[in-house]
Amino acid sequence: MTHIRLSDHFSYGRLLRYTLPSIVMMIFTSLYSVVDGLFVSNLVGDLALSAVNIAFPVTMIVGAFGFMLGTGGSAIVARTLGEGRPELASRYFSMFIWCVAGLGVVLSIFCLIFIEPIMRLAGASDLLLDDCVRYGGILLAGSAPFMLQSAFQSFFSAAERPQLGLLLSLAAGATNMVLDYVFIALLDMGITGAAWATVLGYCVGGLIPVFYFASPKRSGLRLTRTSFYGRELLHACTNGSSELMSNISASVVGILYNIRLMDLLGEPGVAAHSVMMYVDFVFVAAFLGFSMGSAPIVSYHYGAQNHGELQSVFRRSMVIVGTTSAVMVAASELLSRPLSAAFVGYSPELLELTTHGFRIFALCYVFCGLNIYASAFFTALCNGVLSALISFTRSLLFRGGLVLTMPLLFGVDGVWWSVAAAEGFGAALSASLLIAMRKRYHYTVR
Repeated sequence: MTHIRLSDHFSYGRLLRYTLPSIVMMIFTSLYSVVDGLFVSNLVGDLALSAVNIAFPVTMIVGAFGFMLGTGGSAIVARTLGEGRPELASRYFSMFIWCVAGLGVVLSIFCLIFIEPIMRLAGASDLLLDDCVRYGGILLAGSAPFMLQSAFQSFFSAAERPQLGLLLSLAAGATNMVLDYVFIALLDMGITGAAWATVLGYCVGGLIPVFYFASPKRSGLRLTRTSFYGRELLHACTNGSSELMSNISASVVGILYNIRLMDLLGEPGVAAHSVMMYVDFVFVAAFLGFSMGSAPIVSYHYGAQNHGELQSVFRRSMVIVGTTSAVMVAASELLSRPLSAAFVGYSPELLELTTHGFRIFALCYVFCGLNIYASAFFTALCNGVLSALISFTRSLLFRGGLVLTMPLLFGVDGVWWSVAAAEGFGAALSASLLIAMRKRYHYTVR
């Protein structure tokens, strides 16, 4: 199979081949989080599952900073490669990676000092607090490798090595899954075992790439001696702010959902929401993977001023996203009960609650693919402001606002409907911005 380069012309087949490793990588990364939930729910119990769902958004807020520098930085690196300056691209890349590692250490220390009040703020009840602190403390201690793994997921695509990123993601996931079984099923370590399995998986995905890119025999994008490029670092933070905002907003909104469900239904409501979030991780991962994999292509041709190829990639991407959205809605409606049963089949009442909620929740897949792609597309064009606007309004303003108001009108069903409604409002904004900016960036024919 021929090696695909960013400078190539991308047909549907070539675009899917190039982005497929990123799609599979994101899905598999999500799957090994799901495996945590399966082991915890079936072997430890629904209270432990609720504790995981309360602690996990906090760890994702910290990890979002790695995703920010990865997506924002990879757009700068890919654009610099498109401008024909590979050595400068490597120096930028090196600075971004060392900044991610250093920031991860600082955030770990800060969060561990305040771990108990943080978990209280996230919605932990007295019944769940100890498990939240144990699980969240271990994951927060592993923030640096987690952030590196998030950053490298974007940079592997910019380095024209998406297949290697996929292999490392598979290795990280396999490590997590095997250790979940060993620590929870064999050694009876409970929720602590799930946390250690996750962190050791992060180490595989976050530390091995450091050695790969630092190899003196490595050609192309690599870790090298660098300087502090303040303007580029600020630009990466600004450009990747949409991904930061999207991840933080999703985590904050997840916390709001947990608090609202704790008020309405107690711990079983949080457990039901946990199941939906695990399934959502996998479904949304397909959109995230495609957007991440195609972003360096957009950045490269934008930097090279290849307007015709940019138009072609955008048009094909929209067809792929739209088709995938339709398939996901159909699949989620058909599979809502068996997927729910895999997590909470031991409790008929909890199974019915989860299945009913998920059938409403799953309608969000009609719209969320467009929102995710539009945000990533503007990041790839180095317009972090518009990307952040989409992420902020969709994730925090719409989802956060509607989950606080719709339950007042529709009860528990209002919690599930708020997700689909928020994505629908977000899609209207995304479509409007894509239409408004088409002439400025030349991604559609005038």
